[in-house]
This record gives sequence, structure tokens and C-alpha cells, in this order.
Amino acid sequence: MVPLTSDVVPDQGIWFRVESSSAASAVRRAAERLGSQLELGAERTADLAIVAAELTSNLVKHADEGALLLRPVRGTREAGVELIALDSGPGMADLAHSAQDGHSTAGTLGIGLGAILRQASWSDGYSRPGRGTAFVVQVWPVAAPDPSWAAGLTRPLTGESVSGDGYAVRVVEGRHQVLVSDGLGHGPLASAASDAALTAFRAAPAAPPGAVVQHLHRSMSHTRGAALAVAELDPAAGLLRYAGLGNISAMITVEGERRRGLVSLPGIAGHQRPTVREYDYPFAAGALLTMHSDGVVDRWSMDDYPGLADRSPLVVATTLLRDAGIRRDDACVLVARAWS
Repeated sequence: MVPLTSDVVPDQGIWFRVESSSAASAVRRAAERLGSQLELGAERTADLAIVAAELTSNLVKHADEGALLLRPVRGTREAGVELIALDSGPGMADLAHSAQDGHSTAGTLGIGLGAILRQASWSDGYSRPGRGTAFVVQVWPVAAPDPSWAAGLTRPLTGESVSGDGYAVRVVEGRHQVLVSDGLGHGPLASAASDAALTAFRAAPAAPPGAVVQHLHRSMSHTRGAALAVAELDPAAGLLRYAGLGNISAMITVEGERRRGLVSLPGIAGHQRPTVREYDYPFAAGALLTMHSDGVVDRWSMDDYPGLADRSPLVVATTLLRDAGIRRDDACVLVARAWS
């Protein structure tokens, strides 16, 4: 978690630790600046300020180890603001009931979550007693686009202003592909390596994951390199195609079945001549793909989160980052869902 040092909020966003009213004020001011930066307009920026104030107020009053990510979110024509709040407890047995006006556990009027929902263009959340809450809110100048089939978030190592991890999502000539990258080391040079991978990925030819990884490798020779993986979802064929280099973890989760880990080969994109191999895996409608960097431990199980697989990919990613992003390292989680 780092303080805001610029009037411009980067696409990675800014993390805040929210444990006091002073942090809440900082989040609200940053949200207002981001609303102005994205030209949301005076009315929606005021709505955004209400959302930021209520979210942080709830974290201060109710949460253990509350944190919030503020970042821009971009559609095809418009841009909006996304706030991702998470905490480690105490959690709620019924999030929908807690959002109703008049419900309070702290002697207040009980309108905070309701106010957030009234101002939000889109929201989603997940909460379990004793485990904490993950809550995502978007504020757009117009109607929010449909939730994405894939979403993720990154968090830098404590004390760093940027993360060396990154992710990207693209649809090109019908291919639905995702990338997770972990630049070697930490800080600006690691971030530059992942940024180069993301830029090359977005511009890569429409090709299978193995060919895309080769393209990224050739495009990153000027950087310190990165571990990375590319996956392509093809529910129509019932397949997921995957190619990875280095320590990116990836697994497929299907309700009622044991999760399946995906194979990444040793190597560093941008250095030497790594062996790249593409693998195909069964991937039926409703399956979840989860990919994360080594800042996130892989000892989690979806069985510990009843109902989480039904939430949006971003809420799934946020919950896993909160609970499994416990190593002293940059962290990144991406989740993608097969559609019918």
C-alpha cells in the first residue's frame, strides 16, 4: 500500500490501507481526482465521492485489515472508475440483506451499502462469516458495459509504487485470450518487463497461445524478462489452450470436481531460447480458469468458498488475492469463465 504521489491515477490503480478516517479522506479525494481525470462529469463524480466515502466508512467501522484499490476501468468508448474493497473479517452471512437500508451492526442509520448500490453503475460482492468480504463497485458516466468474461488485479510488494506483475485480456478474430506476466524482481524494472509483455500481447497476431508466447519472447529482449503464460478459451470446442514459461500457476476449476493444474515449462520470456509448448485441456461451459503469479500461494481450494464460483471473475480474483496473496512479493490474480 503506497500513498498517492501524483494527480494522475495509473491504470494499475492505487492501493490504500483503510483503517482510519484519515485514509477514508484520502480515498475520497483520489476518487474525485480520478473522476475529473476521466471526465465523468460533475454529477457522476459527486456520486463517485459518495461511493468512496461509504465504502471506506464501512471498512473503518466494521472491517479487519481493510484495503481498497482505486483504478480506472475502460470500455470500448467510455471510461469509468472501479473501487475494490476487501477485508479479512468479520464477514457477513447475507450480503444482500446487509445492503438493505436500516440494517446496521454499528448503531448507525444503516444506509451505507444501500447508498453505494444506488450510485453504482455495477457492483458485485462475496462475504463469508469469519473470512471477510470482497466488494467491487463501478461508476460510469453512462450505463455500465456487461461484466467481462475475464478480470484480474495486481498488488505491488509493500513499499513499492508499482507492481512487477501484470495481466491483459483480449479478443482478436474470435480468439478469447488472457495473459499473466511476472517481471523478474520488483519495482520499476520488473514493471517495465511486464508492461512490454502486455503491450506486445495486445498487438500480437491472432494466433494460438504457443505462437503468442514466442512473439512475446522476441518482443521483450530489451527487458530483464518475465515469467508469463497465455491461455485461450474455446468453450465451443470444449477446450482451453495454454502455453507458459516460468512460475505462473494456472488451474481449471469445475464445480464438483478436483481442480486441474496446467503445465508451464521452465524459462524466462525475453532471455535465452526457451522451449515453448502448447497444451490443450478440457474446458466445458461454466468452468473457471485461474492464473496467478508466485506472489500468490496455490494452497487454496474453491470448496472453502461456497457460492464464490457463481460471482463475477473479478470478485473471485479479489477474494483469492486477499486470502492467498500472502507472500512478500508482487501479486496478480486473473480469473476467466467459460460461457455457454
